[in-house]
Amino acid sequence: MSGIIDFHTHAFPDRVASAAIPALEAEGNIRAHLDGTVAGLLASMDRAGIDRSVVCSIATRPEQFEPILRWSRAIRSERIVPLPSLHPADPDLLDHLALVQAQGFKGIKMHSYYQDYLLDDPRLDPLYASLAETGLILVIHAGYDIAYPRVRKADPGRIRAVCRRFPELKLVATHLGGWDEWEEVEQLLVGEPVWMELSFALEHLDGERVRRILLAHPADRLLFGTDSPWTDQAASLERLRQLRLPAELLTRITGANGRRLLGA
Repeated sequence: MSGIIDFHTHAFPDRVASAAIPALEAEGNIRAHLDGTVAGLLASMDRAGIDRSVVCSIATRPEQFEPILRWSRAIRSERIVPLPSLHPADPDLLDHLALVQAQGFKGIKMHSYYQDYLLDDPRLDPLYASLAETGLILVIHAGYDIAYPRVRKADPGRIRAVCRRFPELKLVATHLGGWDEWEEVEQLLVGEPVWMELSFALEHLDGERVRRILLAHPADRLLFGTDSPWTDQAASLERLRQLRLPAELLTRITGANGRRLLGA
C-alpha cells in the first residue's frame, strides 16, 4: 500500500445510498463521482492508490446516533476508518461520546449546517472539554456549505475561538480551514493549533494560494482529504501533487500526519 490517507470521505449503508446520493446532488447542485457505498469508495481508493479513508457520518437528528454507531462498527476495517457522529441536541451527548471511545473509534464528525448549531456555542464546551481530555478527534465542516444560505456558523473566527479555549482539542477543520472563507483562514487560522484538511479547496481555490497557506501553516497539522464522493479521489491527489510542494511536506500531508493523528 501507498500509505496515503484520505481524511475526509462519506459513504452510506447500501440500502440508503441509492436515495441519499440523488437527494444530496439536488440539494447542493453538485454531481457525485461515486454511488455512495463503501464498495464504491474502496474501488475509488484502489484506482487512486489510497491506502485508507476516514468515513465521516453526520447525525442530522439525535436519534441517529445508535444506527450510525452500529453501521460504523460494521464497516470498520484496515482500510476504512469510520467516525460516528454526535448531534449537539443529544440529551445523552457525553454518555454517547464515552460510548464512542469505549468502542474504539478514533473520533467523531459534526457539521454546523446539517446539525444547525454555532461552532463556538458555549453550551458545547463540556463536549469539547471531554474530547480534549480523551484525545478523540473532532472533524468539523469548516466555512460555508454549498447547500445552505451563507450564514456564518463554522467560520475561521469561531474555529480559532474554540481552539484557543481548548488548545489540546484535536480539531480538524475541513476544506482548508473554511470553505470560501480562505482570506480569513490566512488571517486567523494559519499558525493556530488546528488541523487543516484539503478537501474542496484544491478544486475551488487558486493553486498558488493553496500552496501559500500550506507552506505557512505548521507542517505537522495538514491533511489530505477529498470529501469523496463529491470529488474524485485520484483527481484531487493529482491536483495536490501539481502544487510542487517540498517532498517532505507532501509526504506529511498525504499520509504521515494522518497516521500520527489516528495513532496508527
